[in-house]
Amino acid sequence: MITITEYSVDLLKDPFGILTGERYEFTLELDVPEDDELYSETGIDVRVLYRVEDGVESIVKYELIDKKTAQPLDFELETEELAMIESFCNNNLPKQ
Repeated sequence: MITITEYSVDLLKDPFGILTGERYEFTLELDVPEDDELYSETGIDVRVLYRVEDGVESIVKYELIDKKTAQPLDFELETEELAMIESFCNNNLPKQ
């Protein structure tokens, strides 16, 4: 099972006022066990675009990123991993 070891979160500005609600970008540093298919010696981050609108909070998009090259990886998270990340984002939204 993956573990989140560090994170950062930023409120994204919409200079044109096109998007409704608020968008946050989370960057999560993961600790991945060596026997997991996501494992990389250089480390893995997850970049998450998270939406808050009318009391509904959800992941809009996420990308797995190789820490050394900063390139996206062609993997997807398992359902329970994605649910854990969504819960983490929900619990770590900046206080307004």
